[in-house]
Amino acid sequence: MSKRHTVAALVLVALAGTAYTFGGWCVITVGDLPEYVTVGKPTEITFTIRQHGVSLMDNLQPVIAAKNGTSEVKANAEAKGSGRYTASLVVPKGGDWTVTINSGFMNNRSTLAPIPAIAAGATPPKPAVAADRGKRLFVAKGCVTCHVHGEVVGSGLVSVGPNLTPKRYQPDFLAKFLADPSIARTPGKNDIMPKLELKPVEVAAIAAFINEEKQALGARH
Repeated sequence: MSKRHTVAALVLVALAGTAYTFGGWCVITVGDLPEYVTVGKPTEITFTIRQHGVSLMDNLQPVIAAKNGTSEVKANAEAKGSGRYTASLVVPKGGDWTVTINSGFMNNRSTLAPIPAIAAGATPPKPAVAADRGKRLFVAKGCVTCHVHGEVVGSGLVSVGPNLTPKRYQPDFLAKFLADPSIARTPGKNDIMPKLELKPVEVAAIAAFINEEKQALGARH
């Protein structure tokens, strides 16, 4: 890479960091994360966008892009009110597709874990175990934006929530907190996680991922 290109790249990184510092960031939360998609069949992906993870954002024009090797398909999302958007995605062939939700707000985006596509009538893949499903949801629900976790590459884009890599929680407390974050605040901070309306099965999966093979230290946050 030439010196000119190196400097340009550093400038872009600096500008991105500045955007996050001055409020140019948001959290994208996927509603129902599909375990798989069917080739040629529309899959509806619904998501919400919150500035600073709290304020629902309207009047955006999000675009979903899915890639598999050199193949790429895109779908424009339609606004459904109160920061909620829906896009209908159709993939043309089988394999693992990497789906990226471009928020339409500055350069904010969320890239989900690869989603397998199967032929119509084919046997669906076996459901992921709870902890693996929880890792996928950690990204899809937007936890990846505010929290660092050593198992998730690129996590902790914004220094808001605690680093969850070393954290240990009592299962009952963690489940209650994920279902309703207003029950506790991070010590020393005024930040409150938004209530993401997680389903019980999603709460269980995310809790399994955070507490996987770990010993709980109690109801500390």
